[in-house]
Amino acid sequence: MQEAHNAQTGTARTPTGARAEAADTAVQSTPSAPSGSGQRAPRASMPRAPRSPRTSAGRHGTIGEVAGICITSARRVIDVDSGTRKLDLVRYYARAAPWLLPQLRDRPVSLVRAPQGFDGELFFQRHSARAPIPEVTQHEGLDPGHPPVLTIDSLEALVHVAQMDAIELHTWNAVTADIEAPDRIVLDLDPDPVLDWERMIEAAQLTRAMLADLGLDAFCKTSGGKGLHIVVPLVPGANWEDAKAFARAVAQRLASGWPTQFTATMGSEHRKKKIFVDYLRNVRAACTAVAYGVRARPGMGVSVPITWDELADTTGGAQWTLANIDARLAHVKRADPWASYARVRQSISSELTLRLEQGGA
Repeated sequence: MQEAHNAQTGTARTPTGARAEAADTAVQSTPSAPSGSGQRAPRASMPRAPRSPRTSAGRHGTIGEVAGICITSARRVIDVDSGTRKLDLVRYYARAAPWLLPQLRDRPVSLVRAPQGFDGELFFQRHSARAPIPEVTQHEGLDPGHPPVLTIDSLEALVHVAQMDAIELHTWNAVTADIEAPDRIVLDLDPDPVLDWERMIEAAQLTRAMLADLGLDAFCKTSGGKGLHIVVPLVPGANWEDAKAFARAVAQRLASGWPTQFTATMGSEHRKKKIFVDYLRNVRAACTAVAYGVRARPGMGVSVPITWDELADTTGGAQWTLANIDARLAHVKRADPWASYARVRQSISSELTLRLEQGGA
């Protein structure tokens, strides 16, 4: 949805536009530490905290430890609305690692970092910085003209990323081993805030039905923000232009078929009392908030996969937050809503795109 797009192109909550580009340029301005494709950054030489909490002389009190990694400024409040501390976020990411890591592993990731919490500056990091994050894998040459892209492939890397004040994790639609062949399509359903949630449920069901008519299975997750993400797994084969053209055709077909409900045109003036179908998640280097990832906004919403049968019972894009996510994880442990995702074998083609462009579904 729009907030995922905003992480690259502009909102007050997630730094974007000129501000994001300035932050990204600052991160990239100094050459990164030497690394080959797939090279993991070494562990930092910071001392490990003892197993029991100890008190430091730092402004924010105790230093914590998660997965054997020292967490500094552990008591810093990052979200005043919920009272969430940095340590709470890091502990969540460690608990959620069994579900998060399959979504992150081998996918280039961008980070929304908040060194001073939500009240301070947020910045978007797409590439390796001068001081690499320990345990995070660097991939040289996958984004020509830029420092290495990053992947989070282990619990240690995930905890180190959170220790470095990353809140949001956004992933590409391709894996590093086949970076030019997207393995999913993401349709970001971004509602006008005045709309009732029932309109979002209906929009997701209509999108699913259109994709089913094309012979495509789709999966749904809350965004952790305002809306829903519809994810279409693919067998790699199409290129980035194919993926964008198909996603655009779906968005435009929804907008033409249900003009009072959908728009395929970006901008708040086009989205009044409508849902924007953001298809721009499907260009090279674009990314989307990861499933089970936290959003950098008051309340600390979490993006959570659901089954289609659960959709009608949802109440909002940020239905799950850090305050109630553990009950959902317990449910997912018993019954994974996306259990069949990895078994789906399907692809898109120019014929499918043309069929949509000609008004078929």
